[in-house]
Amino acid sequence: MARRMAPTRGNLVKLQKSLAQAESGHDLLEQKRQVLMMELVRHIDSARDLQRDVITIFDDSYKALQKANISLGIDTVEDIAGSVPVTDEIMVRLRSVMGVEIPDIDEIDCSIKPSYSFIDSTSAMDDAYLSFRNVLSTLLKLAEVETSVYRLAVQIRRTHRRVNALEKVVIPANENESAFINGVLEEGEREDFVRMKIAKANREKKKLAHDNEPEVV
Repeated sequence: MARRMAPTRGNLVKLQKSLAQAESGHDLLEQKRQVLMMELVRHIDSARDLQRDVITIFDDSYKALQKANISLGIDTVEDIAGSVPVTDEIMVRLRSVMGVEIPDIDEIDCSIKPSYSFIDSTSAMDDAYLSFRNVLSTLLKLAEVETSVYRLAVQIRRTHRRVNALEKVVIPANENESAFINGVLEEGEREDFVRMKIAKANREKKKLAHDNEPEVV
């Protein structure tokens, strides 16, 4: 059992300040949790839509690749694919949501860039190229959203633990301690008042007795 603080007025003032800070912190953390929850729900909805789209986009892309393989041959498609440079245009930025850093990936250009000869290729190859650029763009968006969901969920758990600690431990402990000290001080004030009344009554009795004493001639 925790030892109680000395029931002094100074300790009562300290506890009242600590209680006010705890209640203010609780309100701020509760607001933070609500904002993070709204942001999390929004990202979860986006992630659900993107996960559904990824399946369709991958299916369309592999169909486009099959057509390119039939049109040009697998070896030619592999040679053309080898001539396409590695993408270095991915830009990841960070934005803060209530102190949580959320990734924000710039959209990439999905148009065809002349990295292979159009003479030696066909429209089927162009369709496959565009399809897989779309796959890359969608996967980047999905990575952005899923990373955001993870970071938000972690921060929400931490905030929830802090809110519970303040709500169920810190604030009740300060309230109980303040009530105890306040009760002791009030009891002391009542005792002082009673003593003062008794002392005043005794002085009045002595004065009255002195006034009633017969005068000596």
